[in-house]
Amino acid sequence: MRVFGMQHIGFTVPHLEEAVRFFEAAFGAVTCLETGRIEADDAFMQRRLGVPAGCRIESIKVLRIGNGTNLELFQYSGEEGGEEPLKRNSQPGGFHLAFEVDDCHAAADRLRQAGVDVLEGPTFVDAGAMQGLTWLYLRAPWGQFLELVSMNGALGYERAGGPKQWSPITGE
Repeated sequence: MRVFGMQHIGFTVPHLEEAVRFFEAAFGAVTCLETGRIEADDAFMQRRLGVPAGCRIESIKVLRIGNGTNLELFQYSGEEGGEEPLKRNSQPGGFHLAFEVDDCHAAADRLRQAGVDVLEGPTFVDAGAMQGLTWLYLRAPWGQFLELVSMNGALGYERAGGPKQWSPITGE
């Protein structure tokens, strides 16, 4: 098997249209694909997607954001028990998506002015393996953590001889 790279990251949101509007406004996302409701029986949903009986995919949208991995957003119906809170970053299974931007400070200002829940920062790392990285966390309207990063040249680990990370700026 030859692995070419990560094609998409998929996750479920409580309100698909709200999520799409957020990614469009905050990051310039473009919708590439939309499925609408997917009709499948319980056995298919359980065997192929690992979801409980009665769950249905109301819609899937695949978004392209800049030059990088696509984002696949799902909205399901039929899950009993309602919406559970997302895991914190400190808990196993907690996760975030990171977007590389040209200027974390300018992006933070723009997002704060737009009413996005931006955490404290940006933070510049001035020593160690991540030296040269500026980062900032924010929350999507449904509570999902996102991160913005910008880099001032090669990071500390790379200057020390470590392998280069893939970058959406260079595509390599």
